[in-house]
Amino acid sequence: MIKLKKLVVATSILSVSAPIFAADNENEAVERIEVTGSHIKRTDMEGPTPVTTLTAQDLADSGATDLIGALAKLPIAGTGTFSTQGNSSDDTSNGGSSVSLRGLGADSTLILVNGRRVSVSPFAKGIDTAYVDLNNIPIAAIKRVDIQKDGASAIYGSDAIAGVINVILKDDLDGAQISAKYGSTPKGGEEQNLSLVWGNQAENSKHTFVLDYFNREEVLYGDRSFSKTANQKARTGDKHATDFRSSSGFPGTIALRSDPSNRIPDTFGKDKCPEDQIVGNLCRYDYAPHMSMIPKTERFSFNYMGKYEINDSVRGFAELNGQNSRTVVKGAGSPSFNELTMAGDNPNHPFADQPNHEFHGKDLTMRRRMVDIGNRLKRVDSNYYRAIVGLEGEINDWSWEVAYNFIKSQSVERGVDGFPNKRRVQEAIDNGSFDPFEPSKNSQETLDFIETTTNRVGKSTMKSVDATISGPLMEMEHGDLMLAVGAEYRKESISDNPDDQYIRGEIFGTEATQAQGSRDNTAIYAEVAIPVLDTLEVQLAVRHEDYSDFGTTTDPKVSFLWNPMDNLSVRGSYGTAFRAPSLHQLGLGRTDESPTLIDTLRCDAIGAQPSGIDPCKGFEYTAVFQGNPDLKPEESKSYNLGLIYNLTDQIDFSIDYYNYQIENIIDSDTQHVLSTEGLDPKVVKRTPTSIPNDPGEIVSINDSFRNIGDLDTSGIDFNANYLFETGAGDFKVSYTLNYILEFEERRKGQVRKEVGDFDLPQFRARINTDWSYNDLKANLAINHIGSFKQHSSVRKQKDGTTLKDVDAMITIDTAVSYFGIENTVLTLGATNLFNEKPPFVYNEFMGFSTDTHSGQGRFWYVNASYKF
Repeated sequence: MIKLKKLVVATSILSVSAPIFAADNENEAVERIEVTGSHIKRTDMEGPTPVTTLTAQDLADSGATDLIGALAKLPIAGTGTFSTQGNSSDDTSNGGSSVSLRGLGADSTLILVNGRRVSVSPFAKGIDTAYVDLNNIPIAAIKRVDIQKDGASAIYGSDAIAGVINVILKDDLDGAQISAKYGSTPKGGEEQNLSLVWGNQAENSKHTFVLDYFNREEVLYGDRSFSKTANQKARTGDKHATDFRSSSGFPGTIALRSDPSNRIPDTFGKDKCPEDQIVGNLCRYDYAPHMSMIPKTERFSFNYMGKYEINDSVRGFAELNGQNSRTVVKGAGSPSFNELTMAGDNPNHPFADQPNHEFHGKDLTMRRRMVDIGNRLKRVDSNYYRAIVGLEGEINDWSWEVAYNFIKSQSVERGVDGFPNKRRVQEAIDNGSFDPFEPSKNSQETLDFIETTTNRVGKSTMKSVDATISGPLMEMEHGDLMLAVGAEYRKESISDNPDDQYIRGEIFGTEATQAQGSRDNTAIYAEVAIPVLDTLEVQLAVRHEDYSDFGTTTDPKVSFLWNPMDNLSVRGSYGTAFRAPSLHQLGLGRTDESPTLIDTLRCDAIGAQPSGIDPCKGFEYTAVFQGNPDLKPEESKSYNLGLIYNLTDQIDFSIDYYNYQIENIIDSDTQHVLSTEGLDPKVVKRTPTSIPNDPGEIVSINDSFRNIGDLDTSGIDFNANYLFETGAGDFKVSYTLNYILEFEERRKGQVRKEVGDFDLPQFRARINTDWSYNDLKANLAINHIGSFKQHSSVRKQKDGTTLKDVDAMITIDTAVSYFGIENTVLTLGATNLFNEKPPFVYNEFMGFSTDTHSGQGRFWYVNASYKF
């Protein structure tokens, strides 16, 4: 097997993926080590699997304070990657983050810690996406991160359709280091990070401890010029932009209960809807300034890695990790959409003294935002624990390992301000103590009565036992035939329990999920590495899994590494993979969501409406979701073909072609349900109306998760590195690119999404230049996210206009470090140095895509570390 010359690059995001890490000394060079992508322990770090590695130094050079900040800059990180950006009172996974490799979904990217699974967050993202929360892993504890870029279910099981991210924790330190970091943005988002790392290595034991504290102040949408208002039409002056202000205003809009489409804004009495908030017959409300873009977060973590030599051939090991995380999420006052009513003879009836008014003596309903009791505020308190104990050793030339793994993640989400109880509000309206149309006369006692505190408790656990043995099965002409076999038993459970107020439907204007589920799984697996020639290795793997809730699956994989020349390697793989339905997707209870949809059937029936709710434009409607116990697993086939070439000792590159074919995608498509079944009263509930041909405004839509379609994608990963020395210092230049050749997502035979569509840029790239000279080191990185089309719901306008594409976004990161003080490193840096704004999108109230672009702006920081 050839050895690629080790290039120390400033950002391993860009590093060629052949060697995973280099040996520190000659003794380690012959030690067999398990590398990401295989259970076979080997003496060389090259294998058939394409793996990119981020070292601890690479993470530091990225300027990121948390792991998601670095991984999100990977060109292979696509749609579905999410951080705490976009967390608001309407989010269901506040405080969490995860990565979606190749845009195939965070639930199709397997996250490992030291090669073992981690339990998913108890709160799903978007009510159904089960994900491992990367925020549970502080950067200070990370030794390196391996990113396997092909399907890996034959090795690791479910969820590895898109690939694997394996986080390796520090375990070999001798001494201590303390680090402190401070940073901020032009407005909001101040960060502090303090970490202490201590390690000790004795003759027969070694121990590593990490303590980490992280604190980030909030950024509101109102803190950024491009998101300070939901009225993007007025902000931009673009006639095709949308006024996303809510139809639930303050004091609101009055309507007939018998015909809610017959409405007028509240401009009567003392308290009136501001004139600049009246659009047609609606009193609107600008919620954007009050919502969290990046919530306030505080985290404290501890990590311990220990190993004890019992005798010459047996060692015990333990891993202990824990974290407490606290997140504060803000949102505008709770909106109501015709949930509240007022009887015609109510003493506070606004038209009681106007006998000639159309609404006199009539039962009323209303669209009203509960600003009276304040804006919404949630506090999320999460605790995460991970404990592993095990034994490892050798029997002659064979290595074995057995371990027990226990993980628990628990979160409590409390709505502490701005949440009304609908039953109490209605009671107060009925008895006359609360006047929704004259809020200034309501007493504090009444406001205290209608406001409530909400609670949501989530818990996720995983218990597992695994055992693996690997070694040379027989000697062949060109080397040893290597074998690894193993077994794993795993039991998982999740519970997501909102309080009874949610269950009874008494909380409006916010979302909460309810889910219960558990499963156990038994797996057996085997791998063989066959030295066919001195220059050719073939690796075969197979894994069989038995799930308690949907049956069995068997996934094979074949891969090879061929070295026809000393400076050239060719690698390839083919395999199948699967993703089991998440426990959230199987066991979700009734959950209300508020997707932005277009009522295409009503639009076709009555056309655009200049006043009221325009069915031809995107609008927030209530969608009622439930789990589907009949879901089947997603299944995929993938193959990869790549080349690694060392042109010289200073220049190398790699190029890989990948192809995925995924069937039985689990998802929901509420827009499709609305457009195809929107006139079925069992599916879509509508208000009565007297307008001819008008099916009525939407009240709610029933939806669920389904095996809804297929997806094919293919593309190119390219990496190049160039090292050169000058009299003015040493330079390392690295370039990495992901170029999507095909991305075709099909639903019921119809192409739903293609490469270049919204949130699916055809290419992403990053170039990094690193310079070092004496006691100085500096790096400059350019991040490029390509352009893509506007969302399909707005791309084609009624006047025939096709909206221009979403612009590409280019940002620059830089940092300078000084090493001239003994045992000390001082760093000054910035990400998004020139404070680039995210490009404008037409379909989001915040004016940019939170799934693809960052609204953080320039983040400057200083960092100091001291070893002792």
